[in-house]
Amino acid sequence: MAKTRTGRTCIGISGWTYAGWRGVFYPEGLARKRELAYAGSRMNTIEINGSFYSLQRPTSYRAWYEAVPDDFVFAVKGSRFITHMKKLKDVDDALANFLASGVLRLADKLGPVLWQFPERMKFDEGRFADFLARLPRTHAEASILARGHDARLDGRAWTEPEHEGPIRHAFEVRHPGFLSPAFVDLLAAHNAAFVFADTAGKWPYAEDVTGDFVYVRLHGAEELYASGYSDEQLDWWAARIREWRCGCHPGDAACVAPALRMRPPAATCLSTLTTTPRCTRPLTRCAWPSGCADRRRDAERGGRAVRGLPSAFDPRLRPSVRDGG
Repeated sequence: MAKTRTGRTCIGISGWTYAGWRGVFYPEGLARKRELAYAGSRMNTIEINGSFYSLQRPTSYRAWYEAVPDDFVFAVKGSRFITHMKKLKDVDDALANFLASGVLRLADKLGPVLWQFPERMKFDEGRFADFLARLPRTHAEASILARGHDARLDGRAWTEPEHEGPIRHAFEVRHPGFLSPAFVDLLAAHNAAFVFADTAGKWPYAEDVTGDFVYVRLHGAEELYASGYSDEQLDWWAARIREWRCGCHPGDAACVAPALRMRPPAATCLSTLTTTPRCTRPLTRCAWPSGCADRRRDAERGGRAVRGLPSAFDPRLRPSVRDGG
């Protein structure tokens, strides 16, 4: 009997420096410089969020690398200067600066680069195709691009590759125009992930698997960046994660391009909780079941309507003529 191919599941949070977690998630008296190490001992991935707002330093990236276990994976948020200010136009220098800021110091612990786009930014096929073509696919390619940094990084750049592995990219979009087969096909052509972002219904949602990994972001079940997740809601997500990790799709998956259901199994399923610091209770539920023997039962459970969760039967998930504008 053939064995079911399964990938790795990484569960974590979108950052680690939150005052509201001290004395709740973090033990009383824990030194702030130890918070990343503590979080890293209880989950296997964390997003680096500071890279979205400003260029970090190679020394910081290396300190983060050394603070977590060997099998840990960081997701690095791409610069908002590229996505929000330049809006992907003329980004060669900005991309080189981002890559030279120290990202390569994460070495084998560098996971996907997360590119998040503003709500008002519409899908421009030519612009996104050009950007995807420019993105590095390996640490070696990133090193070459990083050497093109401008004078602002002279004396503080890191351009040497420390790992031979791939670099993956994930795209989180918020304009309904991205619920387009053309965008899904474009991501698939570059093995980039369409981020499955639960946003309490505020922004469009789809579950097309476009890369060899799946990236899930949980921004809040009922209130964006504020509400947490109940045990039932987390079980709903766990069932879906098992399906994706085993190369399957939930029976009620909301897909823009259903033909992509035939893609190979995902290598990794990465999920992050991004709700506000007061929502600490879900952080105790990071030990997701690892087996796939009960996938059919879990898929059936996953099809239930659970309050506060996306559903394939929810009209807000279905692309329409109005959504495509």
